[in-house]
Amino acid sequence: MEKNLFDNENFLLTIFNAMPVPITIVDSDVKIVFFNQSALDLVADSDVKIVRKRAGEVFHCIRSIEKGCGRSEFCKDCVIRSSVNESMNGAKIFRKQTALTFIKDGKESEAFFLITTAPFDYNGEKFVILTIEDINELIQLKSLIPICAKCKKIRNDDNYWENVESYISKHLDISFTHGICPDCLKELYPEIAKKMNIK
Repeated sequence: MEKNLFDNENFLLTIFNAMPVPITIVDSDVKIVFFNQSALDLVADSDVKIVRKRAGEVFHCIRSIEKGCGRSEFCKDCVIRSSVNESMNGAKIFRKQTALTFIKDGKESEAFFLITTAPFDYNGEKFVILTIEDINELIQLKSLIPICAKCKKIRNDDNYWENVESYISKHLDISFTHGICPDCLKELYPEIAKKMNIK
């Protein structure tokens, strides 16, 4: 590939728009000054004005509905806003996983995202690259627990197999008591089950 290809503005813009991750360029007030096609696809409103709007308004954050993005009492804890601020204040790359609540098709919805910010200067002005990656599938996979089809032992994070009671008590702070279900009572103690009229 020729070196001067990267000097071509159209080539770089084509790459930027081909990236499969929603990327926006924001200022210190989290106002979007530039965005790629994936960011536009995430918004799913081709007629919505994006440039010079705050991220929460563009991405339909539930907290921005009443007073606007950055103006509610909850905005001080906003992961997007705080990540942009961290980058503006010197953090080279800031990454944070979060659940965001937003309005989609007129309904409240929640999804998990990986927010990444990275600062840069251009013509003496500070900007931040803001990426918002959908990680719902990864979160779902992480919540799957491998269990043996026969003995019902669970594989833990260290790749060891342990019994269900041990695994749950370690991860959920739950203690177990022991009882016996009607099916097992019939199998192990048929005379007692018969006396108890268990069928």
